[in-house]
Amino acid sequence: MDVQNIRNFSIIAHIDHGKSTLADRMLEVTKTIEKRKMQEQVLDRMDLERERGITIKMQPVRMEYAHGGKEYVLNLIDTPGHIDFAYEVSRALTAVEGAILLVDSTQGVQAQTLSTLEAAQAQGVRIIPAVTKIDAHHARPDEIKEEIAELLKIDTQDIYEVSGKTGEGVETLLEAIIENVPSPEAPKEDTQALVFDFAYSDHKGVIVFVRLFGKDITAGEELQFVAGETTFKALEVGVFSPDMAKADSLTSGNIGYIVTGVKEAQIAPVGDTLVGKGSGTDALAGYMNPKPVVWASVYPESQDDFDMLKQSLEKLQLTDASLSFEEETSASLGRGFRCGFLGMLHLEIITERLYREFTLELVVTAPSVSFVIDRDGVREHIYTPARFPEYGDKVDVYEPWIEGRIIARPSDIGSLMQLLYTHEAEIGASETFGELRTEIMFMMPLRELYRDFFDELKSVSSGFASLAYEIADERVGDVVKMDVLVAEEEVPALARVVSRRRVEEEAKAVVGKLHELLPKQMFATKIQARALGRIVSSKTLSAARKDVTAKLYGGDVTRKKKLLEKQKKGKKKMKERGKGSVQIPSETFMKMLRPEGK
Repeated sequence: MDVQNIRNFSIIAHIDHGKSTLADRMLEVTKTIEKRKMQEQVLDRMDLERERGITIKMQPVRMEYAHGGKEYVLNLIDTPGHIDFAYEVSRALTAVEGAILLVDSTQGVQAQTLSTLEAAQAQGVRIIPAVTKIDAHHARPDEIKEEIAELLKIDTQDIYEVSGKTGEGVETLLEAIIENVPSPEAPKEDTQALVFDFAYSDHKGVIVFVRLFGKDITAGEELQFVAGETTFKALEVGVFSPDMAKADSLTSGNIGYIVTGVKEAQIAPVGDTLVGKGSGTDALAGYMNPKPVVWASVYPESQDDFDMLKQSLEKLQLTDASLSFEEETSASLGRGFRCGFLGMLHLEIITERLYREFTLELVVTAPSVSFVIDRDGVREHIYTPARFPEYGDKVDVYEPWIEGRIIARPSDIGSLMQLLYTHEAEIGASETFGELRTEIMFMMPLRELYRDFFDELKSVSSGFASLAYEIADERVGDVVKMDVLVAEEEVPALARVVSRRRVEEEAKAVVGKLHELLPKQMFATKIQARALGRIVSSKTLSAARKDVTAKLYGGDVTRKKKLLEKQKKGKKKMKERGKGSVQIPSETFMKMLRPEGK
């Protein structure tokens, strides 16, 4: 097909603004999927996505649509909306020429909407604004269109109205895509394709998702990764309809897949360029590598599963380029991996996938951010609290900060200011757009973002506020290491780095929670938090007591006392002989990591 009849576009929006539902209606209108085979969130393939009602992985699909007497190919890439998966969105935007900016007519412009919009504009992507959920009884389409118009400096008449539920306005929106999104540029003479995603099949090996910028690619052609330098023969090529559909060739300007047959996990990075073998064609610009912002150690519950965990992480990395990991060893937990994630939801999704897809029972340590330790001019990155300097070491500590924005109702500003102060934020400029939207800019330590900031933000704003952020520069951090001791033995998995001004508060909280969750042992167990060179908080978990007097029937009370005294001495001897160590169940670890109330 002529590239003039191809339109590549994406849908960008805040989480839960109806991207996947709109995509469903587009698939129906274009008859890509028969109505009897339709289901909700048809492009969301993972059970997790369906259960949570969110998109986690970008998903491409090819649609065919007739307009003005011509047949057009519409390549859509459905993208996630949560801030943790912004990297997925940035990759999708590099592979398309246009984007639908979708805004919920019941909620209005959100902070993540602004961040994604700025990313799209920086890529030079053509923006088509639309408001959705116009059929909702509390929809405010006219008011929300005013917000978008003010944001984009356009007329409200240029903003489309759609309903992903009823399909109203979807055909008009498809026609707007054809008329407004530029077609791909004329193809280059050489083979040149941008790799924007991977998949893995036990039978087919690595499958690359590509956007073609050069000439057509046919099955059997010998190709090469520019950066990865791996060469292979294309065993199969095809398009997404929405399942993988085999084709004789991938035509220029289109989006599709190539089966490499390579079984090694890390053959090339996302953003690499595919070229003809030995052609010497230049690489495309690609993507910046994602930077993890939160770290956690992942250990198999049984050390026999270590190799399985390694293979599973490698396979997940193929489908999620933002996951990073390296091997580490813990005295108490054995061999495992220190993993980097894009946020707490990303961490939760990865650990859940390891459990569901690979049936792995895991122990996950408390999440932390990275710190830079300066010892007499020698800088070292610390990703785990267990390696953080002890109290009294002469070092300088630097921590990452974020530059964030919150969009909220003007009536919530007072509560938000107090929340930001509590989380050590520096508040910057604010701006009001529309009648009920105020934007607040702020700077804050990254560690504070993961101290239940998201939940507290939703609580103080009754769910109306939204947040977006970017990693900013490092600053000197006033933080200390807090160790957790059980039966006077350190538990590295529960160590954490906390703000100096909240040491006592954090210590009491972690000791109290562990005291509540830890099963009783055969002896009295001390639970302590140590920081600043001293024990900050302590509680004793009483021993599990067997009723040794149950077998007595009558007799003098001294017989009962004698048995109880014997039991007491036995517990003391057991601890003295080294049998007093405590094995903390993995369920307790997992509950310790969850925020309060979850």
